Amino acid sequence: MKRRDFVARTGLAIGAIPALGSASLASTSTPSDIPRSFDPMDWRAVRDQFPLTRDRIHMSTFLLASHPRSVADAIERHRRGFDADPASYWEEHFMTAEPKVQAIIAEYLDTDPGLIALTDSTTMGLGLVYGALRLRPDQEILTTPHDHYATIKSLQLRAKRTGATVREVALYDDPAETSVDQVVSRMKAAITDQTRVLAVTWAHSSTGVKLPIAAMAEALRDINAGRDEADRVLFCVDGVHAFGIEDETVDSLGCDFLMAGAHKWMFGPRGTGIIWGRREAWDALDPIIPSFGPSVGVWLGVLPPDTPFVTPGSYHTPGGFHSFEHRWALGEAFRFHLDLGKARIQQRIHELNSMAKEALAAMPHVRLYTPISPALSAGIICFDVNGHAPAEVVEHLHAQGITGSTSPYPVSYARIAPSLINNEGEVERTVAAIAALA
Repeated sequence: MKRRDFVARTGLAIGAIPALGSASLASTSTPSDIPRSFDPMDWRAVRDQFPLTRDRIHMSTFLLASHPRSVADAIERHRRGFDADPASYWEEHFMTAEPKVQAIIAEYLDTDPGLIALTDSTTMGLGLVYGALRLRPDQEILTTPHDHYATIKSLQLRAKRTGATVREVALYDDPAETSVDQVVSRMKAAITDQTRVLAVTWAHSSTGVKLPIAAMAEALRDINAGRDEADRVLFCVDGVHAFGIEDETVDSLGCDFLMAGAHKWMFGPRGTGIIWGRREAWDALDPIIPSFGPSVGVWLGVLPPDTPFVTPGSYHTPGGFHSFEHRWALGEAFRFHLDLGKARIQQRIHELNSMAKEALAAMPHVRLYTPISPALSAGIICFDVNGHAPAEVVEHLHAQGITGSTSPYPVSYARIAPSLINNEGEVERTVAAIAALA
């Protein structure tokens, strides 16, 4: 749809926003209603794989995902096995289930499965990396004021224990005017000889800005070229709000560590996440939670750390008894994305987000904070409406049958996030509801 046509159509809806009904949306689905097979090339069929209620427009599924049929079935299959005979089921699968999950994740990221650790969330991944970094008192961690509380606090705790310092650099001032050159130049200017870690977030849930990670990594390669391994800048990325959207691999990103929860844009089981680390970068961490699986022999002292089948990923995957039915079903979420096609997913989410951003940018009573360009944004759109606090905007959307959210930061904005479970009509209705606040 052309921008002028979309804005015109939205304008027609401003005066009267009809209630949600059977004419546009089907009745609420239950798991038994969800088709067991589907055409991954048909976005309507993809939506039908989710049991999300049809009496609302869901514009905040990035907070916590609903499970598609294949993921829900895998969870239930493992749950039944544990409920029927927990000891036997665990003994039968605990040595093989997680390697199978790591293999599918590796296919998605185009990497070695042995470089992937499994976690319970983005926050756990941040804690396991930032809490385990080997740092000297004369070294520093460079981060930004745009990052989530979990990053900032994890870094502060590590600095307190090691004597290293934490410093922040603003990579942009006006998020809507962010540019690749601005981000890279500010990053380069802030790095000193003492900088050991650069900790950033790929897509900011505070503003919707997506950092140009590959361009930043390229600039860091030049900086690191003259440094010893113990002094090179480790590039660590919280990737959760671009992971599951962007058609990237770890090689194309170029970072040293990527941490992300899998229960947001990836539609993975709740309570799952990953860490990927460059092989040499893993050596900069001292693990803080003993692992199980193949690494048990190392922790018990009966195997050397360089035993071939003990990989960095397994060694840094926290041991203990987890919600196994969820962790072992995680591979189905990555398989779901691979079946849809990473490039198609990126294109679809960017198309829906561009529709919404262009319509919002045309409204004089709305200030859009997220960049229009898909090169600098992913799936979260942050905005203000003149005369209305962010919470009031979300309350208004809720009254119209639309779920939005506010950003949980000192400076808060209203947010919407069109995703794979949405369509063009839902985007139109959402921006029309915002237009009605004029």
